[in-house]
Amino acid sequence: MGGPEIFLILLVVIMVFGADKIPEIARGLGKGIRQVKDATNDIKKEINDSGKNHGLDTGLAKDVKKEIDSVKTSIDDLTGPIKRSL
Repeated sequence: MGGPEIFLILLVVIMVFGADKIPEIARGLGKGIRQVKDATNDIKKEINDSGKNHGLDTGLAKDVKKEIDSVKTSIDDLTGPIKRSL
């Protein structure tokens, strides 16, 4: 997406929600992103801890960690333009 597309999207958002609602929406979006990141970090920690405590194969934990990192990267790619516009 280029500059004109982002400008058009912002214009539509302002028209639909109003300028006074945009900070609330951004805060809610930020909290949601933070919760997802915290949840993925908690899951990673649980997997690593359970693998160490039970002597499980850490290859599985590494595969799951790789998938979680992939999801986090996708979320960061999706929300990057939103964060920069705020």
